[in-house]
Amino acid sequence: MKKLVYLLVLIFTVQMSATAQKKFSEGTLYYDIVINTGTDKTQNADFLDGATSAVYIKGARSRTEMVSPLGTQSTIVDGTKNQIVILKEYGEQKFMINLTPENWKDANKKFENIKFTTDPSATKTILGYKCAKAVGILEDGSSFTVWYTTDLTTDNKDFQYATRNLPGVALEYETTMENLKVTYTVSRISFSPVPAAKFDIPKSGYRIMNYEQSRKTD
Repeated sequence: MKKLVYLLVLIFTVQMSATAQKKFSEGTLYYDIVINTGTDKTQNADFLDGATSAVYIKGARSRTEMVSPLGTQSTIVDGTKNQIVILKEYGEQKFMINLTPENWKDANKKFENIKFTTDPSATKTILGYKCAKAVGILEDGSSFTVWYTTDLTTDNKDFQYATRNLPGVALEYETTMENLKVTYTVSRISFSPVPAAKFDIPKSGYRIMNYEQSRKTD
């Protein structure tokens, strides 16, 4: 009898865990972007306010597409081929930057050895998902805040390099642009299938550059 009760409790616990968590192996995360200049005076960065970022995920592939009044920048990461490509489209100027996994790591080196501290008492709800607060501390001493949910889980951690070590999906997070704070907040989540063509690399129409060349033009 005790074994039967234990088995029923175990099954109930597994079912509750499966209900609480949802695997996010394919779909799209839509983020609104707000830039805080720290002043009421208009600055160039203010023109980026209202920009959006869409993250398309399909298994080990992801495409992060940021659209602003200045243009569009897309980062395609194909984990099945160890291929990373950045597409920049600003008016008539179109650039394609090919990166190796080592280049990708170098581009995100400031997030290496990041340490997260969590506050169990701090929670907020975003789009119906309960989120926990984490503060990421970088090696240079700077920090940023992340609100993440464990209700969504994903095996693909490449699309959010800075938060890939958190046990969930970041629905709101901060980053910096020089001395400006940029906040990404999810506005919609879609679980609809993502067309494979979303991850196709253009065959023409772009000036092709490698990682070293792109750094000279930044």
